[in-house]
Amino acid sequence: MKNDRVIETQVKPSTGLTQTLALAFQDDPAIAWLVTDPHKRRRILPGFFNVMAAQSHRHGSVIASSEMLAAALIYPSGEVNDSRIRDSLRLLALFGAALPRGLRMAKAMHAHHPYPQPHLYLRYLGVAPSAQGQGLGGAIVRKVIRQAADKKQGVLLETAKASNVAIYARLGFDIVSEWDVPGGGPKFWTMIHPAP
Repeated sequence: MKNDRVIETQVKPSTGLTQTLALAFQDDPAIAWLVTDPHKRRRILPGFFNVMAAQSHRHGSVIASSEMLAAALIYPSGEVNDSRIRDSLRLLALFGAALPRGLRMAKAMHAHHPYPQPHLYLRYLGVAPSAQGQGLGGAIVRKVIRQAADKKQGVLLETAKASNVAIYARLGFDIVSEWDVPGGGPKFWTMIHPAP
């Protein structure tokens, strides 16, 4: 798959983009720990990614393939404080009783980030199941790495999927920590692609 199918500029959140991320994360270990019922996950993930995409669009960037079959949500370096009441209410409505687990997981993630954050933060990267194995995810990651390099920065990400670790390693990421979410949560790997 050609890399020119990836859009580098600010992609506006859309139904196609959020649906792609929802499908990509349906069986993600971290999301499955938060919302154990797969039917409920299927129902709430588009709304969750709508909120996450809007936040990334406001503060960082959203990158997607031209067909919206792969997408990444990026935060810039530094500290992003997005505490909009509307977003919080939407997340509460979506996750309900699972929201405290989500907040515990987010707190644990940020505890494993350098502070102040010197890297671009690859918050989410997802490829629709029908498009996996075609190189779209790798093309998007390489674009993110190039964007960071243009700013003399690295890229930070976490994954809760063991099979992703080798994929990111092939793209030049190093594991900087392995950790578990307190209270029986999933294992995560925090990885960094170093600055040039």
